[in-house]
Amino acid sequence: MKIAVIGSGGWGTAIAILLSSRGHNVYLWSWIQEETDRLKKDRENKEFLPGVKFPDTIYCSHDMAKCTDGAELIITAAPSPATRTTAKQLSPHVKEGQKIVNISKGLEEGTLLRLSQVYKEEIPQADISVMSGPSHAEEVSRGLPTTNVVASEHIDTAKFIQDVFMGDMFRVYTSTDIIGVELGGALKNVIALCAGISDGLGYGDNTKAALMTRGLAEIARLGKAMGANEKTFMGLSGVGDLIVTCTSMHSRNRRAGILLGQGKSLKETLESVHMVVEGVNTATAAYEMAHKYNVEMPIVEEAYNILYNGRNAREAVLLLMTREKREEK
Repeated sequence: MKIAVIGSGGWGTAIAILLSSRGHNVYLWSWIQEETDRLKKDRENKEFLPGVKFPDTIYCSHDMAKCTDGAELIITAAPSPATRTTAKQLSPHVKEGQKIVNISKGLEEGTLLRLSQVYKEEIPQADISVMSGPSHAEEVSRGLPTTNVVASEHIDTAKFIQDVFMGDMFRVYTSTDIIGVELGGALKNVIALCAGISDGLGYGDNTKAALMTRGLAEIARLGKAMGANEKTFMGLSGVGDLIVTCTSMHSRNRRAGILLGQGKSLKETLESVHMVVEGVNTATAAYEMAHKYNVEMPIVEEAYNILYNGRNAREAVLLLMTREKREEK
């Protein structure tokens, strides 16, 4: 079938390569014409996935109408800060009932909306789903075994997307818990940022394990308050994505955290990583959501204080370690 991938960053490119290998004709849309020209000329995304060549069945274009016309599935892979702009641009090209699956992870600052909610506001005529899980673009593009979960309000839609993506090296499960799948994928970036800070401070495996475990508890508490199924956070988009993002050097959130832990400023860190660090954007939204839903999220709060209030990272750790004693839950 014809599939449009909207966004030619690392993850969008990796998914285009994956789906092309499944026999689909994939149209990969880029923000600017110059980027499209580079992709056409090089037949690889040298910035994000150097050395991974494009199959002949990937067509690179800056023309959104051309990419989406006749597409049986549209995949959106825009970073969270660009989601609404992308949705506005995409909406005129989307027919009634068009299936769209968003594969980006994050929350919209200011509105505190999940990304699927942004797409529903801007493209109300579409059937919106989300896909998440432990899936580094660097590995998916090279055909390494990977597993994700796709969530939709309509189980038939989730099963359709499952069939599109499933292959020998990419396994997909289905879910109807869009809230849980999205929150797990978004909020784990904040915890991964903290795991990187821990590494940058020179702390060990015990510290990281504690951060991941208690961070997951915070994510699940907020998810429950927002109507998600707590069991979702024990799955691929919760603990699965948390593990891979907190432990891998493929993770830009962890890499950014390491630099912050080593004493770099936020500005220096973002310039060094040279890519969107979703955890930095999501920390603000997560902090505000914790207050909105009256949910205790001390790790998220300290992450916010380090990023935006000048809190020293070691002081933040001490504050977390010396909180009032309590029962684990």
